[in-house]
Amino acid sequence: FLFVAAVEVKIEVVIPEKERSKEEMSPNGKASPLIYKVNGTARHYHLEEHPIASNPYHNPKDMVEASVCHVKDLENGQMREVDLGCGKALLIKESGEFHAVGHKCPHYGAPLVKGVLSKGRVRCPWHGACFNIGTGDIEDFPGLDSLPKFQVKIEKDKVYIRASKQALQTQRRTKMMAKCISLSNYNLSSTNVLIIGAGAAGLVCAETLRQEGFSDRIVMCTMDRHLPYDRPKLSKSMDSHPEQIALRPKEFFRTYDIEVLTEMQVAAVDIKNKTAVFKDGFKMEYNKLLIATGNTPKALSCKGKEVENIFNIWTPEDANRVVKLATSKNVVIVGASFLGMEVAAYLAERAHSVSLVELEEVPFKKFFGERVGRAVMKMFESNRVKFYMQTEVSELREQEGKLKEVVLKSGKVLRADVCVVGVGAVPATGFLKQSGINIDSKGFIVVNKMMQTNIPGVFAAGDAVMFPLALRNNKKVNVPHWQMAHMHGRIAALNMLAHGMEISTVPYLWTAMFGKSIRYAGHGEGFDDVVIQGDLDELKFVAFYTKSDEVVAVASMNYDPIVSKVAEVLAAGRTIRKRDVE
Repeated sequence: FLFVAAVEVKIEVVIPEKERSKEEMSPNGKASPLIYKVNGTARHYHLEEHPIASNPYHNPKDMVEASVCHVKDLENGQMREVDLGCGKALLIKESGEFHAVGHKCPHYGAPLVKGVLSKGRVRCPWHGACFNIGTGDIEDFPGLDSLPKFQVKIEKDKVYIRASKQALQTQRRTKMMAKCISLSNYNLSSTNVLIIGAGAAGLVCAETLRQEGFSDRIVMCTMDRHLPYDRPKLSKSMDSHPEQIALRPKEFFRTYDIEVLTEMQVAAVDIKNKTAVFKDGFKMEYNKLLIATGNTPKALSCKGKEVENIFNIWTPEDANRVVKLATSKNVVIVGASFLGMEVAAYLAERAHSVSLVELEEVPFKKFFGERVGRAVMKMFESNRVKFYMQTEVSELREQEGKLKEVVLKSGKVLRADVCVVGVGAVPATGFLKQSGINIDSKGFIVVNKMMQTNIPGVFAAGDAVMFPLALRNNKKVNVPHWQMAHMHGRIAALNMLAHGMEISTVPYLWTAMFGKSIRYAGHGEGFDDVVIQGDLDELKFVAFYTKSDEVVAVASMNYDPIVSKVAEVLAAGRTIRKRDVE
């Protein structure tokens, strides 16, 4: 839906002294107010009526101050969780200076004291988000919010923290953002920035533009029915409802004038006329374009694929429906992918039976290697998941239109009331075929380190792109993971504003199964050896993936914060040799 309907222009419309050129995206918005006719009624809009953002921490009654320790209690490079009576803070000492910020990661609430401190930032032990200790600002993802920052003072060798009670309770801070003050004569069919796709990349791009003071029109469009949501949760907690996993509430988009068009599919992009053509014929002109359409799941190609109760987990509705249909019934999952394995783990205690069909001999073999794959497989088997490996589906049989049996190429027939397909995905870029935007043979959009395509003003981000990975000597790679999509969106936004920012982040991902997590950092594609420390049988280990003599990736279970530690070393541009981990 269109958040800023044409009728309700609650926005100051301004025209700069010199007619604004289409290319200019001046983020300062210095311009004079203008009387603008809406439906024939003259209205006057002033900047004062549209405050950029208010600081919620001005109320003195909201402030608390407490002595938290002696100056000698902390060594350089140490962190401590301290209690201020009405909430906790993270106290950090680095290079002789004290800093205090929120103690919980705003993403999923991980205790940052267990994270990794390095060169002015702290990295979350669970999913790798990074925060600047001086400002609290988020510097690497996942998650959208920053940490609140608290005042520290030293008196008579005692360390005091002064903080807002509200900030101590919420433990998160949304960065200051601009609002839209110029809707370039408010033409419904033109926007300054058009974002195709409303996943992490699209949302972070829109938010970053506003954080950087960009005050022109931003429109996001999505084929989804919902506002941006936490997609990894679809396979990890399948009965989540859309509003429970929304990344931002509806009001947020209204407040910061980020328009979201839901259930809108772009059919083509005309780069010459800078226009996106929608499936229903609607056209929208843009000045800058971000393509962040992600992937489309692959379907099965076997006989009977059109039978009822076969699902790709692509929307919250899919996930909810599968849980409902699978409860106390027989489930067959095709593909031991991250999605397939997470769904199997989630349904194991709810379904009557869970069978997993996979072409490889071990799950995750290409990604985690055979030994880690076997350890994970054992964990699944002890949780009643049955594997049918090195085979595939030859037929889906129905009874009264509904799925009844899954027939494997090995001849085995499995009883099945519901089937979940997790056999990979392809980039959702078919609509760009004739556009002139550079797409490789597999359908990925090719971008440079600034997330720019071959067409000026057109950027791409997220699962559908091939980009140069600094970590692997700028080799062009596809990294279809949640954290990376956030970072792509941020880099694209900064370069729409001509900041000249290059991507250099270290890929970081996680998977959750049976209450246990595997964390992973780096890019292990093409690894030739795995060095394992710890105990695979006990599922307490760290695995280093090496290529020739160099560690290119790391995975761990029950071994925090090793993956975040390695990510910080790699992020600093240092090389870890095989002999260092053997």
